Amino acid sequence: MKVRVLFFASVADAAGTRSLDAELGNRATVADLRRKLEKDRPRLAGRLGKCAAAVNTVVVSPARALADGDEVAFLPPVSGGAE
Repeated sequence: MKVRVLFFASVADAAGTRSLDAELGNRATVADLRRKLEKDRPRLAGRLGKCAAAVNTVVVSPARALADGDEVAFLPPVSGGAE
């Protein structure tokens, strides 16, 4: 199956792109996708586990199964709001 992957902020910088298509086996999960991306792009290692993942705009757990054509966004933590 093929999924579209979106990266934001510092994760996009580490990935070297804002988006890419990833090929996965049937029954792959968000966690499987994270492992594949970290293997294929070593600069992502340790970063994706800190990100929230959204599949088709809905935040999901790493155990969420993926389907062909899904869009997966990795959203890094955000800080700020100085008083």
